[in-house]
Amino acid sequence: MTRGFYIGRFQPYHEGHHRVVEAISDEVDELVVGVGSGDKSHSTRNPFTAGERVMMITKALVDVDVVTYVVPIEDINRNAVWVSHVQSMTPKFDVAYSNNPLVIRLFGEAGVEVRQSPMFERDVLEGTEIRNRMVQDEDWRELVPDPVAGVIDEIDGIERIRQVSDTDAG
Repeated sequence: MTRGFYIGRFQPYHEGHHRVVEAISDEVDELVVGVGSGDKSHSTRNPFTAGERVMMITKALVDVDVVTYVVPIEDINRNAVWVSHVQSMTPKFDVAYSNNPLVIRLFGEAGVEVRQSPMFERDVLEGTEIRNRMVQDEDWRELVPDPVAGVIDEIDGIERIRQVSDTDAG
Protein backbone atom coordinates (compact mmCIF):
# COMPACT_ATOMS: atom_id res chain seq x y z
CA MET A 1 0.00 0.00 0.00
CA THR A 2 1.24 3.49 -0.86
CA ARG A 3 0.21 6.60 1.05
CA GLY A 4 0.96 9.98 -0.47
CA PHE A 5 1.22 13.45 1.05
CA TYR A 6 0.14 16.68 -0.64
CA ILE A 7 0.45 20.02 1.14
CA GLY A 8 -0.95 23.42 0.28
CA ARG A 9 -2.45 26.44 1.97
CA PHE A 10 -5.73 25.93 0.09
CA GLN A 11 -6.86 29.54 0.48
CA PRO A 12 -9.27 28.42 -0.94
CA TYR A 13 -9.12 24.83 -2.23
CA HIS A 14 -9.67 25.25 -5.99
CA GLU A 15 -10.03 23.30 -9.22
CA GLY A 16 -6.24 23.23 -9.72
CA HIS A 17 -5.78 21.54 -6.34
CA HIS A 18 -8.67 19.21 -7.14
CA ARG A 19 -7.13 18.08 -10.44
CA VAL A 20 -3.81 17.47 -8.69
CA VAL A 21 -5.54 15.30 -6.07
CA GLU A 22 -7.34 13.38 -8.81
CA ALA A 23 -4.00 12.76 -10.59
CA ILE A 24 -2.26 11.72 -7.37
CA SER A 25 -5.15 9.38 -6.51
CA ASP A 26 -4.21 7.27 -9.55
CA GLU A 27 -0.77 6.64 -7.98
CA VAL A 28 -1.56 6.04 -4.29
CA ASP A 29 -3.97 4.01 -2.18
CA GLU A 30 -4.39 6.73 0.45
CA LEU A 31 -3.64 10.44 0.54
CA VAL A 32 -2.77 12.74 3.40
CA VAL A 33 -3.72 16.32 2.54
CA GLY A 34 -1.72 18.74 4.66
CA VAL A 35 -3.41 22.09 5.26
CA GLY A 36 -0.36 24.33 5.52
CA SER A 37 -0.27 27.54 7.55
CA GLY A 38 -2.96 25.93 9.70
CA ASP A 39 -2.43 28.58 12.36
CA LYS A 40 -3.10 31.48 9.98
CA SER A 41 -6.48 33.05 9.17
CA HIS A 42 -8.36 36.32 8.79
CA SER A 43 -5.76 38.01 6.56
CA THR A 44 -5.71 38.84 2.85
CA ARG A 45 -3.27 36.00 2.11
CA ASN A 46 -4.87 33.52 4.53
CA PRO A 47 -8.54 34.46 4.96
CA PHE A 48 -9.88 31.02 5.91
CA THR A 49 -9.29 29.09 9.13
CA ALA A 50 -7.80 25.59 9.16
CA GLY A 51 -11.20 24.17 10.10
CA GLU A 52 -12.91 25.94 7.21
CA ARG A 53 -10.28 24.64 4.79
CA VAL A 54 -10.68 21.11 6.20
CA MET A 55 -14.43 21.42 5.47
CA MET A 56 -13.77 22.66 1.92
CA ILE A 57 -11.37 19.82 1.14
CA THR A 58 -13.38 17.07 2.86
CA LYS A 59 -16.57 18.04 1.03
CA ALA A 60 -14.78 18.43 -2.31
CA LEU A 61 -13.13 15.00 -2.04
CA VAL A 62 -16.29 13.00 -1.29
CA ASP A 63 -16.41 11.63 -4.85
CA VAL A 64 -12.64 11.12 -5.33
CA ASP A 65 -11.78 7.44 -5.20
CA VAL A 66 -8.99 7.51 -2.60
CA VAL A 67 -9.01 7.37 1.19
CA THR A 68 -7.99 10.82 2.41
CA TYR A 69 -6.88 12.29 5.71
CA VAL A 70 -7.07 16.09 5.92
CA VAL A 71 -4.65 17.38 8.55
CA PRO A 72 -3.96 21.01 9.53
CA ILE A 73 -0.26 21.79 9.97
CA GLU A 74 0.77 25.03 11.62
CA ASP A 75 3.84 26.94 10.46
CA ILE A 76 6.96 26.58 12.57
CA ASN A 77 9.34 28.80 10.54
CA ARG A 78 12.29 26.46 11.12
CA ASN A 79 13.07 24.81 7.81
CA ALA A 80 15.66 22.39 9.22
CA VAL A 81 13.02 20.59 11.33
CA TRP A 82 9.96 21.22 9.14
CA VAL A 83 9.75 17.69 7.69
CA SER A 84 9.91 16.05 11.11
CA HIS A 85 7.24 18.51 12.27
CA VAL A 86 5.00 17.51 9.35
CA GLN A 87 5.65 13.82 10.02
CA SER A 88 4.72 14.28 13.68
CA MET A 89 1.35 15.77 12.66
CA THR A 90 0.32 13.26 9.97
CA PRO A 91 -0.20 9.57 9.35
CA LYS A 92 2.97 7.96 7.97
CA PHE A 93 3.36 8.53 4.21
CA ASP A 94 5.64 7.08 1.55
CA VAL A 95 5.85 9.82 -1.05
CA ALA A 96 5.33 13.58 -1.00
CA TYR A 97 3.93 15.60 -3.90
CA SER A 98 5.04 19.19 -4.40
CA ASN A 99 6.29 21.71 -6.96
CA ASN A 100 7.66 24.06 -4.32
CA PRO A 101 11.47 24.03 -4.61
CA LEU A 102 11.98 24.49 -0.85
CA VAL A 103 9.52 21.71 0.04
CA ILE A 104 11.15 19.40 -2.52
CA ARG A 105 14.57 20.18 -1.05
CA LEU A 106 13.48 19.67 2.57
CA PHE A 107 11.74 16.34 1.91
CA GLY A 108 14.66 15.19 -0.24
CA GLU A 109 17.19 15.98 2.50
CA ALA A 110 15.02 14.01 4.93
CA GLY A 111 15.09 10.98 2.62
CA VAL A 112 11.44 11.21 1.56
CA GLU A 113 10.65 10.45 -2.08
CA VAL A 114 9.21 13.54 -3.77
CA ARG A 115 7.21 13.56 -6.99
CA GLN A 116 6.30 16.75 -8.75
CA SER A 117 2.58 17.23 -9.13
CA PRO A 118 1.03 18.35 -12.41
CA MET A 119 0.00 21.99 -12.73
CA PHE A 120 -3.32 23.03 -14.26
CA GLU A 121 -4.07 26.48 -15.72
CA ARG A 122 -1.80 28.06 -13.13
CA ASP A 123 -2.48 31.57 -14.48
CA VAL A 124 -6.13 31.37 -13.39
CA LEU A 125 -6.24 28.46 -10.94
CA GLU A 126 -4.27 30.25 -8.28
CA GLY A 127 -5.40 31.33 -4.82
CA THR A 128 -4.39 34.98 -5.18
CA GLU A 129 -6.40 35.30 -8.41
CA ILE A 130 -9.46 33.70 -6.79
CA ARG A 131 -9.24 35.87 -3.67
CA ASN A 132 -8.83 38.99 -5.83
CA ARG A 133 -11.93 38.05 -7.81
CA MET A 134 -13.85 37.64 -4.55
CA VAL A 135 -12.84 41.11 -3.36
CA GLN A 136 -13.66 42.70 -6.72
CA ASP A 137 -17.02 40.90 -7.06
CA GLU A 138 -15.87 39.05 -10.19
CA ASP A 139 -16.70 35.46 -11.13
CA TRP A 140 -14.77 33.08 -8.86
CA ARG A 141 -17.21 30.18 -8.42
CA GLU A 142 -16.17 28.52 -11.68
CA LEU A 143 -12.63 28.17 -10.27
CA VAL A 144 -13.56 26.12 -7.18
CA PRO A 145 -15.46 22.84 -6.74
CA ASP A 146 -19.15 23.44 -5.95
CA PRO A 147 -18.83 22.14 -2.34
CA VAL A 148 -16.07 24.73 -1.71
CA ALA A 149 -18.31 27.55 -2.93
CA GLY A 150 -20.96 26.21 -0.54
CA VAL A 151 -18.58 26.39 2.43
CA ILE A 152 -17.49 29.92 1.47
CA ASP A 153 -21.16 30.96 1.31
CA GLU A 154 -21.91 29.24 4.64
CA ILE A 155 -19.15 31.14 6.47
CA ASP A 156 -19.81 34.45 4.66
CA GLY A 157 -16.28 34.19 3.32
CA ILE A 158 -16.61 36.91 0.67
CA GLU A 159 -17.51 39.51 3.29
CA ARG A 160 -14.60 38.36 5.46
CA ILE A 161 -12.12 38.64 2.59
CA ARG A 162 -13.36 42.13 1.79
CA GLN A 163 -13.09 43.22 5.43
CA VAL A 164 -9.60 41.81 5.99
CA SER A 165 -8.45 43.25 2.66
CA ASP A 166 -9.56 46.69 3.81
CA THR A 167 -7.81 46.12 7.17
CA ASP A 168 -4.58 44.87 5.58
CA ALA A 169 -4.45 47.81 3.16
CA GLY A 170 -4.56 50.35 5.99
